[in-house]
Amino acid sequence: MSAQPINHPATLAAVEAAFDEYERALTTNDVAVLDALFWMSPHTLRYGATENLQGYDAIREFRAQRPAKGLMRKIVDRSVTTFGADFAVANITFSRAGEPRIGRQSQTWVRIDGRWRVVAAHVSWMDPS
Repeated sequence: MSAQPINHPATLAAVEAAFDEYERALTTNDVAVLDALFWMSPHTLRYGATENLQGYDAIREFRAQRPAKGLMRKIVDRSVTTFGADFAVANITFSRAGEPRIGRQSQTWVRIDGRWRVVAAHVSWMDPS
């Protein structure tokens, strides 16, 4: 690996802010912001708890049809790591009221044309141990 800084403060702060924007948009169903935060490419992936979406258009179509209820969640644990100035991963575990399982979300963020974009995401549920 090159000498790219890991978690350089300015880069980490920028990714944390982008992640916070994503979380606000997700829990308030702000589809326009969610769409803007994903890379507009056929190479973008989002594997959800019940769907495998390949390409920005498939992700956008899913969001447009998704019910706008039951979106609130509590982040239990959060880890964001940046590698250099243009690449980061963000992982959380979360809980939802009335849901006994533990939610997990992973996102790969890349700075493209000066803006942070999700290029790959995965959401899954795990039974409590």
